[in-house]
Amino acid sequence: MTRPAGGVVLAAGCVLWRRSPFDGELEICLVHRPKYDDWSHPKGKLKRAESPLDGALREVEEETGHRCAPGARLPTARYLAQGRPKEVSYWAAEATEGHFTPNAEVDRIIWLPPAAARNRLTQPRDQQLVDALLSVLNPA
Repeated sequence: MTRPAGGVVLAAGCVLWRRSPFDGELEICLVHRPKYDDWSHPKGKLKRAESPLDGALREVEEETGHRCAPGARLPTARYLAQGRPKEVSYWAAEATEGHFTPNAEVDRIIWLPPAAARNRLTQPRDQQLVDALLSVLNPA
């Protein structure tokens, strides 16, 4: 359910990553949403009775055209969106197969190294998810 008691909007997404086909280095996929003219991680509102992980995987495929293998749970983002509390559950997810086709919601995707992805993201809260991904992929 997307709006439980308390009016919190529930959403889910992934920090989608792959190894570059050119040099094998880590790349992170960002989506551009023309409605907001922003760069973010693929995410979206949950459908009624949809689990957060199922919603995250669905949103990744809808927004990027890529299927993915989910990994570690990442921090949950909590913020106000258009005056309403929103809670977005995130996972690390490795892209497995697929092909991007522009649509009304997402007109571009880009694969970037972590530092460049962090700099391209519009919202600082999304930048923290890049650091969280790096910590699960490269534990100290």
